[in-house]
Amino acid sequence: MIRLAGSLAALLLLVGTLSCQSEEEIKRQRYITEGILLYKTHCANCHQDKGQGLAALYPPIAGSDYLVNKNKVICLIRYGQQGPIVVNGKPYNRPMPAQPQLSDLEVAELTTYLYNEWGGESKVTDVKAVTPVLKQCGN
Repeated sequence: MIRLAGSLAALLLLVGTLSCQSEEEIKRQRYITEGILLYKTHCANCHQDKGQGLAALYPPIAGSDYLVNKNKVICLIRYGQQGPIVVNGKPYNRPMPAQPQLSDLEVAELTTYLYNEWGGESKVTDVKAVTPVLKQCGN
């Protein structure tokens, strides 16, 4: 009986905590969670788990001046880049592969994760903002 009461109390605490979060914060957490999974699947092999990059081969994301232009990052995720890229004043010549299989929502989730983890943001990069950027850079 005591064990059941403890479990019930923990459940009520969890529900109370979640109900105190705004819808926007719940959405942000959902985007980040999905973004982490996408990052591990599509990005971490080159950019590494902590976003530090890999030697002179692949640029860092963490601490990267490349994050200044979010629209450019969104385009880079979907369409990749073949030429050299300069990050923090250092050139990297490995191509960034395109990820055309990612939906607009997945690009938004990945972008939200990148910018919340390494870009100093604490907000959602909503799919409604990402879709027009992807259309524009796709032309």
